Amino acid sequence: MGIDRRTFIASIGGSAAFALMTPSAKADALEAHLQQRLNEASAQPPAGKFPTVAEIEAQIDKAPIRAGVGNLFAARRGNVQRLAPMPDQPTLVDFFKLRFMATSNHVLQSANRAMRSGMSEEIVLACLLHDVVQELIKVDHGWWGAQLFAPYVPAKTAFAIRYHQALRFYPDPANGYEYPDMYRRIFGEDYKPEPYIEATYRMVRRHKWYLEPRMVTVNDLYAFDPNVHVELDQFLEVIGRHFRQPREGLGFDGSAVAHMWRSLSRPDAPL
Repeated sequence: MGIDRRTFIASIGGSAAFALMTPSAKADALEAHLQQRLNEASAQPPAGKFPTVAEIEAQIDKAPIRAGVGNLFAARRGNVQRLAPMPDQPTLVDFFKLRFMATSNHVLQSANRAMRSGMSEEIVLACLLHDVVQELIKVDHGWWGAQLFAPYVPAKTAFAIRYHQALRFYPDPANGYEYPDMYRRIFGEDYKPEPYIEATYRMVRRHKWYLEPRMVTVNDLYAFDPNVHVELDQFLEVIGRHFRQPREGLGFDGSAVAHMWRSLSRPDAPL
């Protein structure tokens, strides 16, 4: 099985994270990357065939971790890796470099697409942040993500992060969004969103800010372009203008969500 060097490096958090790894850690990461690609390839259904909801539910007691667990708290294969320590007063950029390794390539490419298509900076920032809370938890990640960022970002950005999750399940061809085949594989071809998702969609569809979360779904890429390499530096000015970085550091400013940032900083703490 061939490997694209850029894709591999991006999958472990970028060139900066790669440079900090020992040769042994690099070898382990490469092995895990190739194994993941092999598993993904073997798990793909025949063309045009997607699993049902019942078939997906039958897999629950055959998996080593639950589907909703955050990326930092479990290893898909083998053991988790030791994390680099965070600075005493961590910034959003520090979290991108040291904790958002599994999600950074995805959100960077999404934000890059939003920026290049002329989206507002509030939407570009929402695209940059919309999935990073999955390092902490995956279930209801739109709500968790909006809660994580609400004290620090514009109201439209938090709104877009919160409700992009519900809008993902509803096509909007007029605005450039089609229901992705990936969801038929993840949720089942006969999946129907939960009633609270349906109610949320109907509420947001009538809201004056509907296009904010909708544009996150439009730019929410599900297949990375290996020929596009996006660096966080591209978005530093957007972060500087719209992200209210606390002087004490994220996790230590006494906000209602400080504990969430500390959990991301210290996922190995037993209590």
